[in-house]
Amino acid sequence: MIEMNEVRSATETLARAFEEYKSVNDTRLNEIERRGSADVLLDEKLGRMDQSITKLQDDVTSVKTSLRRPGKGQNAEPYRGNDTNNAYKQAFLNYVVKGNEIELMNLQTKALEVINNAEGGFIVPPEFSDRIVTRQFDTTPMRQISTVMTISSDAVEMLRDTNEPVAQWISELGVPTDTNDGGIGRIRIPVHELYAQPKATQKLLDDAIINVEEWLINKIAAKFSRAENSAFVVGDGIGMPRGFTTYSAQAVDDNSRSWGVLQYVPTGVNGGFSSTAPADVLFDLMHKLRVGYQPEAVWIMPRAVADMIRKFKENTTQAYIWQPGLQQGTPATLLGFPVVLGEDMPAVTTGSFSLAFGSFKEGYTIVDRLGLRILRDPYTGAPFIKFRCTKRTGGDVVNFEAIKLLSFSAS
Repeated sequence: MIEMNEVRSATETLARAFEEYKSVNDTRLNEIERRGSADVLLDEKLGRMDQSITKLQDDVTSVKTSLRRPGKGQNAEPYRGNDTNNAYKQAFLNYVVKGNEIELMNLQTKALEVINNAEGGFIVPPEFSDRIVTRQFDTTPMRQISTVMTISSDAVEMLRDTNEPVAQWISELGVPTDTNDGGIGRIRIPVHELYAQPKATQKLLDDAIINVEEWLINKIAAKFSRAENSAFVVGDGIGMPRGFTTYSAQAVDDNSRSWGVLQYVPTGVNGGFSSTAPADVLFDLMHKLRVGYQPEAVWIMPRAVADMIRKFKENTTQAYIWQPGLQQGTPATLLGFPVVLGEDMPAVTTGSFSLAFGSFKEGYTIVDRLGLRILRDPYTGAPFIKFRCTKRTGGDVVNFEAIKLLSFSAS
């Protein structure tokens, strides 16, 4: 069991590492100011420390997450399904290990309230499905910060209001005029099929030491997560979710920009940050987001960008704008807002959108269709047995004011 002293030890180690990091970086900045350049050895040392701090922050987050998961806390209870679900789960495992379909076919309709389709395969038991989704949530950054919906159809449709309706004061004897209803439109997010196909030998499945259930859940969740990580950020929307970085963007404020176009702020330098006052552009980007969206706002960036920003200071106070997450359940922060590391964000190059800031709860919606299916195939990959697991997922931007992009460009 994970103890609180593990959390405390990991947190203290991270705090000490960041204090040492700031000291080394201060030395580097003083050399640049005095000599015009820094010692190469200092740059190399900071690079190693960047990697170390990132790993320590991951370790702290991992310990805290494990402490909060079911089975780790004092009030956790084991899964208790009804008799039908338990029977279905056992029949499902018999199908996975031995290929026995008869018992599972008899139980499928009785156990689950999901309409069968003609694609073949069997519905994954609810407990398995929940655990796969939980693993995906832990490893897919966009699932942690976006709105996630579960539906039973092939798409979700919602209304959008691009203009705020006008409200007017009126006196007791005044004559009311019609209220402008604003620009009403429709948002439609379809679901797309995503599949994972782990494979194993029959000998592995028969091995009593191997927990087949856990092996299958881990394999499926890992493969789904890798595909989703990319699609929610850079997907083209053709047969997959639409990534938020693929939309057109302009350096134009919300009041003047067309719907369907995101706003960006340039760093002022192609492929990097300005060498003088590099933190200023982050303040500019933060203030482009309307106040109403800021309570749930987060930064998302790859590690390479985080390593750059960790060295930045605020011009007036000379305080570091990056702070590690030292309290339980608290991630690292940038200018007071949480930082989410997303390695699927575009790599830094001229004009790249390698950093974003906003309320993704308001700005991006992920849609999961109810139910996962699995088909056991012992033939096409012999001597391996393939397990084709499919789910349907969609994702798209629903509010183009709630997400702001940083463009690594001169203008």
